[in-house]
Amino acid sequence: MWSYYGRKTKVIDCYPSPKHDKIIEPFAGTAVYSLYQDNWKKDVLLVDKYDIIIDVWHYLQQASPQDIMSLPEMNYHDNVDMHTQLTKEEKWLIGFNINGGSAQPKKTTMKFNVWNRTKPVIAENLYKIKHWKIVKGDFRTIENVEATWFIDPPYQYGGEYYRFNNKSIYYPGLSEWCKTRNGQIIVCENTKADWMDFKPLKKMKGILHTTTEAIWTNE
Repeated sequence: MWSYYGRKTKVIDCYPSPKHDKIIEPFAGTAVYSLYQDNWKKDVLLVDKYDIIIDVWHYLQQASPQDIMSLPEMNYHDNVDMHTQLTKEEKWLIGFNINGGSAQPKKTTMKFNVWNRTKPVIAENLYKIKHWKIVKGDFRTIENVEATWFIDPPYQYGGEYYRFNNKSIYYPGLSEWCKTRNGQIIVCENTKADWMDFKPLKKMKGILHTTTEAIWTNE
């Protein structure tokens, strides 16, 4: 719903459709899979350790389209702190978008500013997330229920930019955890990773590098 580092918008149509009435995203980020097509209608559980991500989601759940559209537009070199009327959650939401693709919200508007065009998109999609359950927590604490598990952790190579990054993950343990989920399991990575038997999905051209997205699934 908003710009974030590692977001799956360019590859989301390559993933299998959910086969269960419940979708769980243990590394939720901006939950592109749960928002894709009609996936949002399901019983969605988002879990993330990053408190700012969770606080922004909770803000959006209670916000109205008018709330979003009343937020200020941002121009090059504008600083979010210029707008003293904004809550911290509003500043964080804007901050992720004034330097698109960032892993943490920024203060100053840079050239890659997507906020002004993202704002109406957010407003138009708020109704989709009202029934979702959104929780701050660690993936290991999630009950192992039957669901479609869309698992998109910080990547083994390239996941160092997050607040809770790849240095905090023991990948052999994560591999075992993924394989033992009940239901449909979809694990995201790129082809450099070796902690599961990932298969190439789609070549992606980034700002600095070209990588190949990869997938492991039990289907």
